[in-house]
Amino acid sequence: MAKEFFVHNRDFYKSFFGMTIVIALQNAIVFAVNLADAIMLSRYSETALSGVALLNQVQFLLQMMVFGIAEGALIFSARSWGQKNIGAIHEVINIALKFSLATGIIMSVIAIFMPEKLLGLMTSDKAIIAEGARYARIIGFSYPVFAVSQILMIMLRSVETVKVSFYVSTITFVINVTLNYMLIYGNFGFPEMGCRGAAVATLCARSAELVLTIAYCRMIDRKVKLRLHHILNKMNRIMLKDYIRIGTPVFLAAATWGIAMGIQTGILGHMGSSAIAANSVATTVFQFVTVFIAASASAAAVITGKTIGERRYWLIRPNTRTFQVLFIITGICSAAVLFLLRYPIITVFSKLSPEAVDLSLQFMTVLSVTTIGTSYQMPSLVGIVRAGGETDFVLKNDFIFMWLIVLPASLLAAFYFHASPLIVFICLKADQVLKCAVAAVKLNRYTWIKRISTAK
Repeated sequence: MAKEFFVHNRDFYKSFFGMTIVIALQNAIVFAVNLADAIMLSRYSETALSGVALLNQVQFLLQMMVFGIAEGALIFSARSWGQKNIGAIHEVINIALKFSLATGIIMSVIAIFMPEKLLGLMTSDKAIIAEGARYARIIGFSYPVFAVSQILMIMLRSVETVKVSFYVSTITFVINVTLNYMLIYGNFGFPEMGCRGAAVATLCARSAELVLTIAYCRMIDRKVKLRLHHILNKMNRIMLKDYIRIGTPVFLAAATWGIAMGIQTGILGHMGSSAIAANSVATTVFQFVTVFIAASASAAAVITGKTIGERRYWLIRPNTRTFQVLFIITGICSAAVLFLLRYPIITVFSKLSPEAVDLSLQFMTVLSVTTIGTSYQMPSLVGIVRAGGETDFVLKNDFIFMWLIVLPASLLAAFYFHASPLIVFICLKADQVLKCAVAAVKLNRYTWIKRISTAK
């Protein structure tokens, strides 16, 4: 069999771009919800935007932990899908759903009953803490709902069912934005609730998302055919053992990353409300513009896991080389869009202070550079290396760069050298470029292909 350097098979590109585009559209809708919240709250008040932005770091931590649980499950389910072993998919989803729901409940309790303590770690501004606490006591109820729906969506994605997530997310977006308009400002006879209105809108949208996802899994899906008894069954001990071994590093990497992002926000939070608002605007816009990066990582993970599950190992090298080129192209395009649109975008946030506007533009300029690094190293490590089974490498790599380099350097810059918010922001995002060298070496050695129980 002739070996290719790059992939020439049209089915590969059809599969990759098909999944990437649909997942990117879904991610765009998800981040559009956050962007709409940011825009609407910025027009209401900068204090409300800052309070919600800080509390959203708790939600971001939840998202990272849920995604960590889901991505651990995806490694198994994508390989099992390659083997057409549906029973193994049922078993790993059973485990992932229970872990995710427990995580959502714990985070919900913390957000509802201890919001002031959490927010006090990130800012000393009492007005911002008060706004964030009002938001937390409502949005906390959405955390278990989100935890379940995301696991179900990842399950569908692992078996190459991706369009339904886009449709569900679109409906969620429409519900969220409509309710935001009515409840934040008090339109159409509804009470003016400010940040509490944004929380109610998100809770309703997340609940609708879960109902629609469950309805699809129960009445339409013909691949996995997940039923309630699959979830209520006792966890398979052998699968649980393997899931903990493979999935724990993924979960820990996601959780520690979420904690690190909270610390980063806390560092900027102690530099003033303008820095908080600017960081919220810049990172929300960044997430929206770079949806293809996260989508390409998901698509690469599914294709890699399925290929290993099918035992077509001769395709791994050309696939991996091709992925790397596609990742870089995606990054350059995303960076160009972010850089060119930063001025038009900032005009939408009408009630930001001049200082917050200036900082937002500076932060987006920095992100337009680091995006290229993110687009290469993140899909390479989180997508391909994890799908290959070497999940602990990403955990170790993130720990070294984030906890031993980025956070210490940023803390020193902010509180010892009293650097400007721009310099601190550059320090906080430097790892996105530094990780590229490690990713290139690791990926092209091909030592990350590991066997797990479902692949035997």
